[in-house]
Amino acid sequence: MEQREVPGDVVMTRIGQAIMLLHAGDREEARNRFGILWSEIGESGEALHRCTLAHYMADTQDDPGDELAWDLRALTAAESLRGEAAAEPAAEHRDADAVRAFFPSLHLSLAADYLKLQRFGAARVHLDRAWDAVTVLEGDGYGGAVRAGIRRMEQRLRGSAAGQ
Repeated sequence: MEQREVPGDVVMTRIGQAIMLLHAGDREEARNRFGILWSEIGESGEALHRCTLAHYMADTQDDPGDELAWDLRALTAAESLRGEAAAEPAAEHRDADAVRAFFPSLHLSLAADYLKLQRFGAARVHLDRAWDAVTVLEGDGYGGAVRAGIRRMEQRLRGSAAGQ
């Protein structure tokens, strides 16, 4: 998922620093930093912060059930943000565009989580939702990477479901 930082947003900066650790291969330190941030913002923090943090926290988990739980937190936060944006249609909602770009990646991650847990029906539901949501993505590197990930997941799901 592409990180979209808001100027002066200290929490997003700290999330971004932990994401860099994760991408550099230091999952444990990234998990520790995400955990500290989560304890600070928790369930009452800004939805965009919760969504971003939970989505990446999922990637630091060793247990597929824990990974699923974090991805579900991310989806819940994204859906609440989408609800806030819909409730304020006349206002410029700074996070509305960012959250739209989250959904394809969130659903792709959930499909992968459910596939790891051999819950093929749930994986199919989220993969279909990822396909539906991908239309909001641009033709840039991020959009291309998410589309390629969805195609790979489609192949993995077909192969796994065939082996049931």
